[in-house]
Amino acid sequence: MVWVDDSNASLLTDLYELTMAASYHGHHMNYQATFDLFIRQLPDRRNFLVACGVSDALHYLHTVRFEDSALEYLRSLRMFSDDFLSHLASFRFHGEVWAAPEGEIVFENEPLMRVTAPLIEAQIVETFLLNCVAFQTMVASKAARVAIACGDRRFLDMSPRRDHAADAALKAARAAYVGGASGTSNVLAGHFYGIPVSGTMAHSYVMAFEDEERAFRAFVHDFPNNAVLLIDTFDVLEGARRAAGVAADVASEGVIVKGVRIDSGDLAPLSRSVRAILDSAGLEEVEIILSGDLDEYRIKALLDDGVPVSSFGVGTQLGTSADAPTLGAVYKLVADERGPKIKLSTGKATLPGRKQVLRFERDGIFERDEIVLEGEESRGGRPLLVKVMERGERTDADNGLEAARERCRTGLQQLPPTLRRLGAPAQRYRVEPSSRLSGLVEQMSAKTH
Repeated sequence: MVWVDDSNASLLTDLYELTMAASYHGHHMNYQATFDLFIRQLPDRRNFLVACGVSDALHYLHTVRFEDSALEYLRSLRMFSDDFLSHLASFRFHGEVWAAPEGEIVFENEPLMRVTAPLIEAQIVETFLLNCVAFQTMVASKAARVAIACGDRRFLDMSPRRDHAADAALKAARAAYVGGASGTSNVLAGHFYGIPVSGTMAHSYVMAFEDEERAFRAFVHDFPNNAVLLIDTFDVLEGARRAAGVAADVASEGVIVKGVRIDSGDLAPLSRSVRAILDSAGLEEVEIILSGDLDEYRIKALLDDGVPVSSFGVGTQLGTSADAPTLGAVYKLVADERGPKIKLSTGKATLPGRKQVLRFERDGIFERDEIVLEGEESRGGRPLLVKVMERGERTDADNGLEAARERCRTGLQQLPPTLRRLGAPAQRYRVEPSSRLSGLVEQMSAKTH
């Protein structure tokens, strides 16, 4: 079985990155160049994005190498000169990176990452950076919307069996936690990232026993400190009564059933009926957890309906960001040793030069963002991009996922109320180029005609 790891990640790139790099090498074009990674346009159902994936991207930049096996494969393609392959044999990323910290709220056309490095280095890493940052930003943004819908309720990432391959499941759990998930069912993500892991049981577990009650008793006996019983395998209300009976029996032994989960059916009336069954048995402390193809819209509708639940399990819709499963992330050359660069293609124009993003707030609420050229005065705006790598070494004090998660939570509170709505706002958030940047665009556009 083949896995992507530090030893082969250099080949996780589009072929044209290597053919361009080989051409640069042949023409002695390895001067310093700057690329911006950004999202061209927000999806229709997104009012904001949550920056994510930066830490994994920096790990890649620090460790990327072309091992002997990679070089042998490239040699077998008969496309690259021995001189270029020798160059790749000593390949290291020596560049500088500025990025929006993970968990930061960001918007379209704003650089999420600015990479400055020798041209060959900056070009070869494009594919991996786009894959890493765009996917995690997509899932973190979806998770933040679910967090808004949940309010003070918790939700768990339960997506790994639905995610698009193994690495996606791992990165989705990480991004969902940044966006507001309380934990994940993905044990490997718990091991790698320290994310709290949680889980209940499957319907197959209940069906494997002679009857539902025996399944419940066995599970509570085996996991007396963390038992959540799945009650909808056959009949939700009968399942609730059996769970209540088991919970009442084991309470005398000091064992507390933590909760029951409903995974199907008309969740609103079922959860009310289950709550009544539990309460009548004196089990007010037993929680109700809902799952079953939930997303932010269904969760909001349930909570608006006053369902008596404590938390939600969100799977497919979260890990695949099903209503907006892609982001139009791009990585474009914006400057080199000869000065700023611009692309003028219809619908795909870029902003030239090395840039910074300034955020202006009023009374603690985001008011507008301004994209400025590097070195412009801040005029009271907060710079979003921070230096995270210099000469190929990390320079940021990486405070981990908890800091990113808190940054996201704070940022969501600072969003204008219209952007916290799950539907499209009447007016988009203002993101504008500075007058100096606009002047540079006009000047460079005029030169091309």
